[in-house]
Amino acid sequence: MHDRLPPPGRATVLALLLAAARLAPAAEAPATLYVGTYTDGTSRGIYRFALDPVTGEAGPPVLAGEARNPSFLALHPGGRFLYAVNETDEFHGARTGAVSAFAIDAKTGNLTLLNQQPSAGGAPCHLVVDKSGRNLLVANYGGGTVALLRIGEDGRLAPASSVRTHEGKGPNAERQQRPHAHGVYLDAAERFALAPDLGADRVFVYRFDAAKGTLEPHGAAPLEPGSGPRHLAFHPSGRHLYVINELASTITGFAYDPEKGELAPEQTVSALPVGFSGTSYTAEVAVAPDGRFLYGSNRGHDSLVVFRIDANGRLALAGHFPVGGSWPRHFTLLSSGRVLAAAHQRGGTIAFFRLEPESGMPVPVGRSVAVDRPACLLPAPR
Repeated sequence: MHDRLPPPGRATVLALLLAAARLAPAAEAPATLYVGTYTDGTSRGIYRFALDPVTGEAGPPVLAGEARNPSFLALHPGGRFLYAVNETDEFHGARTGAVSAFAIDAKTGNLTLLNQQPSAGGAPCHLVVDKSGRNLLVANYGGGTVALLRIGEDGRLAPASSVRTHEGKGPNAERQQRPHAHGVYLDAAERFALAPDLGADRVFVYRFDAAKGTLEPHGAAPLEPGSGPRHLAFHPSGRHLYVINELASTITGFAYDPEKGELAPEQTVSALPVGFSGTSYTAEVAVAPDGRFLYGSNRGHDSLVVFRIDANGRLALAGHFPVGGSWPRHFTLLSSGRVLAAAHQRGGTIAFFRLEPESGMPVPVGRSVAVDRPACLLPAPR
């Protein structure tokens, strides 16, 4: 004869319910992601789709706005405007790329072109808008320049008011014969702009004046010859930053002095597994909002590399994980760093991962979304 257990009391039931609530993912409103693409295939510009950040289920992508090679995107801080590079070498008969300004329809998320301006250099590949919403900074890969364009109250762009040309080259004869500005970033106080240059093996630093709309040379931090610095990410503390190096497939950690705008190298680590001998190039880098993990993408090895970040800002390898598609050019963190979405440029898909809170490790969720030649993912304002 089996003993029957007494029914649980109210306190026990309440405790079990609370424990289950803590373990279950919290409900969250769907997010909208914009997708920047290359338009040399079937893509027509910038797409958008809805994503449930808890389940990873995504809606069908729809064309939000037509554009030529909108390979990188940025939002205005007011949430009403979106900006895109047009990664070309010719615009209206001149040897330059362009930047496009769009108005965002608050109800549909669709984009209406406001205007375009020359980017002051060929093949613009990265851009950022300052917190004031008055300035847009763009990096021109082909031209080796960084330019500043003023933004009007109506979201339209004025011609470049400040243009800086990089100097230098590296030992890679095919990729580093001249400067190739590959990104431009503002520090937390927005006193300095930092521009990693793949061709020159340097991170150039500029004094940024938001009121005047100017960039003034301030210095440069060198990297190991042949590194090919591409993008960077700041630690939430503002005292460390990490540069991902495309050609060497490494990540270099720097101590950053926000008062002086100075960088001091601390550590360089490989983004690839020990023993890997194939062709691979790094692409995107991001630090989790809580500052405990760093993520990088490997194109060729087609993986995400995960590092733990200690209290001193130093990196320790946590692991490598398949990214779910070919040639992960870009990824973004969503839902306060709990979800990662990765765009596979050659695979033509976007995959989703839940990031384990304690380990930081990615776990695939949902199903991939098909978008031709995706190059950038940008969460819409919520």
